[in-house]
Amino acid sequence: MNSAVALLTVFGLCVRLSLTVQVGLSNKVLVFPYETDFSFVALVPQKELELRAFTLCMRVATELPEERQIILFAYRTADYDELNVWREKDGRVSFYLRGDGVFFHLPPLTTFRTSLCLTWDSHTGLSAFWVEGKRSTYQVYKPGHTIRPKGSILLGQDPDKHLGDLEAIQSFVGEMTDLNMWDFVLSKSAIHAWNNGHQVPKGNIFDWATIEYELHGNVMVVDDD
Repeated sequence: MNSAVALLTVFGLCVRLSLTVQVGLSNKVLVFPYETDFSFVALVPQKELELRAFTLCMRVATELPEERQIILFAYRTADYDELNVWREKDGRVSFYLRGDGVFFHLPPLTTFRTSLCLTWDSHTGLSAFWVEGKRSTYQVYKPGHTIRPKGSILLGQDPDKHLGDLEAIQSFVGEMTDLNMWDFVLSKSAIHAWNNGHQVPKGNIFDWATIEYELHGNVMVVDDD
């Protein structure tokens, strides 16, 4: 399927792709084996992403060199990138809320799995990344902002415009698992618990065990051995 057609009409028009929606990835890993401009996973949220706070967590591993930009999470409405998470070309990790982003110096992503969380609260603007349960310094970013609903969420690719325009050089290559998202900021103790594999409140936007998703291109689902 052509990449632009595959990514398609989903943005802004709320038209479902004619692919099978699958449910649940408990004890599974998404493997993105190599660079493409057509492989991605579309996620179906449990509720619309009209957010004034959130926590996003995932476990990720990659062999890509630090100077290679990587998209880790992309949420786009018809006209804007509402929430994108990146590893930048200089190795920093960043996220963007409809405009200029905010950048963090974190331990590098490597071939060994990294537990990564991101928290943001519109009321204060406080944002931070958490790596292996340890918090970065807070940065104040876009207090008063609201993330808008009725968009589409992708793993593995960055949709640069309404109909796609995917680029292989930005694609994710590696493994992702245990992606969960909440519409509030998890406590420090809850993030520590998630990092250690203990029970936490189920993600009310995405819960890995019950997540709804569509596979496109050459993404593989494998057992988390």
